Amino acid sequence: MKQFITRYFDALETCLRDVQVTDQNDQVLKAEGGIERAAVLIEAQTSAGHKIIFIGNGASAAISSHQATDYWKNGRMRAIAFNDAALLTCVSNDFCYDDVFEKPIEMFADKGDVLVSISSSGQSENILRGVGAAKKRECEVLTLSGFAANNPLRGKGFLNFYVSSGSYGHVEVVHHAIFHCILDTIIEHYRND
Repeated sequence: MKQFITRYFDALETCLRDVQVTDQNDQVLKAEGGIERAAVLIEAQTSAGHKIIFIGNGASAAISSHQATDYWKNGRMRAIAFNDAALLTCVSNDFCYDDVFEKPIEMFADKGDVLVSISSSGQSENILRGVGAAKKRECEVLTLSGFAANNPLRGKGFLNFYVSSGSYGHVEVVHHAIFHCILDTIIEHYRND
């Protein structure tokens, strides 16, 4: 058992160290450069009055809620997560589950908003449709994915953060860490007054 636990944390450390970032032109960036660009983008857009929208399923929905709360409370930015139970069940019932993010994004997203789309597999149809809706609304899109390197979400954003692991635990922890780091970077460099 101790060997498994040691291997688990060693693998997590590797995932944190080896985050892969690409931009909309498929240019590879170092993780630090990607986080810095994301921080600059979010700061610029929110300072101009735009909001951040977080979307995700399951644990990624929990990450979305946590980050939306931290971004508005600690970062003083307008941030929301589209994972309210009534919203999800309404859209699922009246349309279909694949539309649960697309429909609210069509209604509430404005040009210049930042969509943060989180999917461990990068294959969730509702996340992909949400990204498509955000692009139609001329939002900036950031993606976080894992599992297969060629997952369909990975190349759809202005910046794409990818965790090379098939473990939900590793991917989710690293996704959470990435957005905490982005927020802490913004607070440290822009909002530390």
